[in-house]
Amino acid sequence: MNKNELMEYIQSNYGVEAEFPWAKFPSYIIYRHKNNSKWFALIMDVPAKKLYEGGTEDVIDIIDLKVPPELVGSLRLKENIYPAYHMNKEHWITIKLDSGFPENELKALIDDSFKLTA
Repeated sequence: MNKNELMEYIQSNYGVEAEFPWAKFPSYIIYRHKNNSKWFALIMDVPAKKLYEGGTEDVIDIIDLKVPPELVGSLRLKENIYPAYHMNKEHWITIKLDSGFPENELKALIDDSFKLTA
């Protein structure tokens, strides 16, 4: 799933609009619950080297999602899932977009993040 497909999915399924809160990072997108300020998804583009050893300067799209702490370890064993970039690594994970990560699993993790942050 690429960034544009992901944005369309989130907006249509959760009825929220993309927010671009940081002038320094105009491409970073957050999705919040309508009734509070808690966000459930953060989409960014970062150099691959920020996620994993041996990564390059090539910029990749990622999403940060909240997950139950007891699942963090097992999820990180999966390909294209990393410790959360710029979030609490005990509660959040980072998924590389456009990586072949199963779309149905990504959607389920977004749904879990939405529920966990409600």
